[in-house]
Amino acid sequence: MLIPLSFLLPLQLLFTASPSLQTQPQGTLHRREYFYVGENYVNTPGTNNGSQIAAGQVYVEHLVPARVTQSLPILMIHGHGMTGTNFLNTPDGRLGWADYLMAAGFEIYLIDQPSRARSAWQMGVDGDQSDFDTTYVASHFSAPEKFNLWPQSALHTQWPGNGTPGDPIFDNFYASTMPSLNSDEESSIKVKAAVGKLLDNIGPVILLTHSQSGQYGWILGDFKPSLVKTIIAVEPIGPPFINAVFPPLTPARPFGMTEIPIAFSPPISSASDLKIEVNPALTNASLGTTCFRQVNPPRQMVNLVGIPTLLVTSQAGYHAIYDDCSVDFLTEAGVPVTHVRLEDVGIFGNGHMMFMEKNNLEIAEKVVLDWIQRTIH
Repeated sequence: MLIPLSFLLPLQLLFTASPSLQTQPQGTLHRREYFYVGENYVNTPGTNNGSQIAAGQVYVEHLVPARVTQSLPILMIHGHGMTGTNFLNTPDGRLGWADYLMAAGFEIYLIDQPSRARSAWQMGVDGDQSDFDTTYVASHFSAPEKFNLWPQSALHTQWPGNGTPGDPIFDNFYASTMPSLNSDEESSIKVKAAVGKLLDNIGPVILLTHSQSGQYGWILGDFKPSLVKTIIAVEPIGPPFINAVFPPLTPARPFGMTEIPIAFSPPISSASDLKIEVNPALTNASLGTTCFRQVNPPRQMVNLVGIPTLLVTSQAGYHAIYDDCSVDFLTEAGVPVTHVRLEDVGIFGNGHMMFMEKNNLEIAEKVVLDWIQRTIH
């Protein structure tokens, strides 16, 4: 039987890699689709003719490996200034956590937060935005060892490249950052609405959050406790009630770990019902960290007490200073938290963007996947 040339040519292109691609990892065979959820039609700003635009929607990327062997998909939510591309591959072209976890048999859902990147920001509807400059990204994420803003930063060794502008790996990473809503309260409200609808559509998930989106784990687990089966919080925003390390050390997250209300038992009518005190054992004024805890007996985060949670902290990131305080607050509030400091399991030199760093797959294997396998039955 003759095979048409038009059929053979795509195969030749598929299996004949250019020299620049021959050293790249093959990745995991999968099917990809995308969709949107959570949009609301609002009147077009500045008009009175009844025209409308969509706002509040979230872009969702769905990755399905050729062999799905796990019962629960993983929903990954990125942090401030970032997008779902964080988890696809690293800035230097290596496989990311999404690929690794697909190889382990998981379906993956990635989102861009509402009002960011492929989830459109609508002028006149959504709040003000700002973005990270290169100094912020280098000093906090890719090259903190060069800036010495916190003691542990000197231990940072795992970023690929030198982590500063002009290095092609840094430039690739920085180009991926996006303007984000200034208000974490507004972001939280929008994520709760849109991702809540996503959960209604796709069913139960393992929820993986990072940094700013850490509070969305608690919010979504509280909002949809039957659909959030576990939470993996990679350096979640904290500590409770106040900003830390970087001035101004202003009050934040009035509900402890979140900007917007979640359920407590006994119930609260406002954030002021949460009576707090300084935890001296976990406070370090010289490092810009005040740790607050609830006054005994602590109210329970009642909708989260049945959700197993993993909180991961790097050795060299700024969360090394205060994640213990976040864990203490969550634990006293009844959340079943396993806290893994990477150096305690033999993984050294990582910073806040650990899933992009040179040993990213070691973390995925030894910490994330290991905990999932021991927790999900």
